[in-house]
Amino acid sequence: MPLEILTIPCLSDNYAYLVHDDATGQTALIDVPEADAILKVLADRQWHLSEVWITHHHADHVQGLADVLTAHPAKVRGAADDSHRLPALDFALGDGESFDFAGHEVRVMDVSGHTIGHIAYYCADAKAVFTADSLMALGCGRLFEGTADQMWKSLSKLAALPPDTQIYSGHEYTAANARFALTIDPHNSDLISRSQGIAASRTAGKPTVPSSLATEAATNPFLRAADPTIRAHLNMQHASDSEVFAEIRARKDAF
Repeated sequence: MPLEILTIPCLSDNYAYLVHDDATGQTALIDVPEADAILKVLADRQWHLSEVWITHHHADHVQGLADVLTAHPAKVRGAADDSHRLPALDFALGDGESFDFAGHEVRVMDVSGHTIGHIAYYCADAKAVFTADSLMALGCGRLFEGTADQMWKSLSKLAALPPDTQIYSGHEYTAANARFALTIDPHNSDLISRSQGIAASRTAGKPTVPSSLATEAATNPFLRAADPTIRAHLNMQHASDSEVFAEIRARKDAF
């Protein structure tokens, strides 16, 4: 039976996700920006929380955990490399490890760059990867702790997943990311079309995530450092992919 995935808007622009298996009744929560919005969905659906999967230590991804666990005692998973900054973990995970959730394999991917020890959770059966602040819709997270080279390697790892993988990222930044992307790749017809769709979605109050990896590969400048058109636009035809990525990230920070 396929997994059901719900997107839960939290705070001003965060997202949490619930993953539910109807056959077993198991439910996992990815990140906990706030408790109230998550507890309401659990109550409305009459779901009992089984597990929490944390992507990284930033407060807007963990600060609701204590209140959620008070209402729904659950096992907590997170990165072993970030465990000194995370709430107490029941399972400390490393890159390449896998675990079972309701009969579905979930693979842990180290995607450091935004922070050191940031992880993503990939479930091939559900065609889903929960990337939080690494790969985002039309963007990527700021480099608060890691280097451009680290983030480029992390994004390249995510880019190697199947094209129909759905990217469940941690924030509703897509409209702003689209405005920036058009400064880097202004003649990309796929990007122009996507930007128009994003504007319509946001006007209607609809989330712009998840998005498919195929869509990101075609439109997200942070995945397109090898593209000759972008390289020519930046006058970086002979630079490495990592150097082109670093320039795009620097321009986004100044945007």
